[in-house]
Amino acid sequence: MAQHRPAGGQPPVADVPAIDVHTHVMPLPVLRRLERDGLADLSRLGAGSVFIDPRLSGVPTSAPIPCVPEQYDVDARLHRMDEAGVAVHLISAPPFVSGCHLPDHAAAAALMRHTNDALAVLAARRPDRLRPLAVVLPGLPDAVDEARRCREELGFAGVCVGSRGLAGELDHPDHEPLWQYLAGTGTFTLLHPAGSPAPARLADFALTQALGFPLETSLAAARLILGGVLDRYDLRVCLGHAGGCVPAVTPRLDLGWHRQPATRTAAHPPSAYLTRFYYDTAMSDPDRLRRLVDDVGSDRVLLGSDAPFDLADREPRRTIAAIGLAAAEERRILGGTAAGLLPRPPVPAPGGVLPPGRA
Repeated sequence: MAQHRPAGGQPPVADVPAIDVHTHVMPLPVLRRLERDGLADLSRLGAGSVFIDPRLSGVPTSAPIPCVPEQYDVDARLHRMDEAGVAVHLISAPPFVSGCHLPDHAAAAALMRHTNDALAVLAARRPDRLRPLAVVLPGLPDAVDEARRCREELGFAGVCVGSRGLAGELDHPDHEPLWQYLAGTGTFTLLHPAGSPAPARLADFALTQALGFPLETSLAAARLILGGVLDRYDLRVCLGHAGGCVPAVTPRLDLGWHRQPATRTAAHPPSAYLTRFYYDTAMSDPDRLRRLVDDVGSDRVLLGSDAPFDLADREPRRTIAAIGLAAAEERRILGGTAAGLLPRPPVPAPGGVLPPGRA
């Protein structure tokens, strides 16, 4: 149970370097490659949006994707970080450009490697403040090799995986080697929705992001639990968008576990696994986040903003301060826990971070 700070208590914690674990970038080399391949229209980039082919993005052609300068311009990103009082951004490619929807797995693998190289180059501009999470597509034959390359050769802070794999749901047997590697190395893993579970029904009213993403995260978490993945592996998985609907629907999952034999596939009721996940704070609502801290503990909650997209929390430190936690708990959420989960920042080699032949 969280120890809430009484009214009139101490001011918000200001002495902790904040680490934002959930932010996105769309490097220009990636966007230009997509345009060259006929998968993107960058004609409105100057106005702050791009169009990406639905085969890649998973969103309707009519829906422009926000792409403000902070997505690709390091100086603009640093200015936004300074305004928000955030020291470090873990940067990852959003699902719109990750390749998780491409039916051609060879093309998806090539895009995955190209995107990770671009992330490495962008982060090398300010390695003290920008730390990349590798795009890793579960189900690709070289998913483990790419995770290893980015983690061990390029010094990435962790990986970002989608809510579904190219071979099927996250509990599919083909994904076992990836879970084994991530668990064995203690790699920080941001689990980000890779679309929505009902694209046609959510196409209107911008429901894909507002409702589809939380539903997708909940489905992925349920598959990791009921598919036995969390029984087999000790993973450092952070659920994006404060876990989506997971905390709210877990009691119903528990009911199914107790009453329906088909659900009795995990060793324990689903609620027992809530504290096996980490959760970001990209919900922007102090009351909702306070209930999350009560449910899972402040040591399982990490600052996350979803910057720089339009639904991002623009003042994440203020959001954390408004929860009303004890100072020690606030410090954990702002960056204390994340610092313990991540490897030390690498020291760039002369001439850049990429090995020969990868520039």
